[in-house]
Amino acid sequence: MNRISIGVQSFCGPKLNRLGRLHDGSGAMEAVTKARKSGFKNIGIDLIFGVWDESVPDWERDLKAAVDLPVTHISCYGLTYEKGTPIKESVENGSIVPVSEDVSAEMYNMAISYLASKGFAQYEISNFSMPGFSCKHNYVYWNNDPYVGLGPSAVSYADGIRRENIPDVSGYIDKVNSGVQPVGSSEKLSPIDSAKETAAIKIRTMEGISFDWFNKKTGFKLPDLEKDALPKLIEDGLIEYYGPDSAVKGLRLTRKGILFCDTVSSAFL
Repeated sequence: MNRISIGVQSFCGPKLNRLGRLHDGSGAMEAVTKARKSGFKNIGIDLIFGVWDESVPDWERDLKAAVDLPVTHISCYGLTYEKGTPIKESVENGSIVPVSEDVSAEMYNMAISYLASKGFAQYEISNFSMPGFSCKHNYVYWNNDPYVGLGPSAVSYADGIRRENIPDVSGYIDKVNSGVQPVGSSEKLSPIDSAKETAAIKIRTMEGISFDWFNKKTGFKLPDLEKDALPKLIEDGLIEYYGPDSAVKGLRLTRKGILFCDTVSSAFL
């Protein structure tokens, strides 16, 4: 093992408390420092922005603390309020007021600019790395290649079939010990659905989608497959063609499109 990823989320104690995390900022810094001293040269951390009651200066302090550590990879995720979670219920009953979309966008743009100034190149919507340290296994997902997920709730994808393991830990252990596959659900994707999903995922990368790559990968031509979605996305300034006018090579997100990537991905699906 030569890479370790640490779920820091934040170096701010009150923010961590609001998120229900058990560690504090100094503990997060200590974890990174210990990983480096133990021999890891490839260290990644995850940060969350857009937490309720968080200010732009608060987020800036998290970013500065991150780059001061011996890390080579930083993932920045905007907080989402998932249905069925305590924080979603708190939003619904009014005890939590999410930060505005404008503030969240300002935080995200700050991450892009600040991390770039410190040598961390953005290579995917949420991921930034020093040269040579982009996350290899993430490219498996963005290229829609096969992968195996182990453990409760884990998802696997192979031969066009997506399988999701059961979420219950005890039930998962019982099934494995009994020699039974702990799969809770599975879905067989048609070739066209798989191709559309490939487009929706791959567009998240800063390199975008090469037409040649997509055709070899899926058997479909991207401009034909997404002919209904492309004109509106281009008109709205969310995606653009790249390559010379006489030989367009592919599609990628614009700077505006980076902020609205979910809109683009949904349109491709």
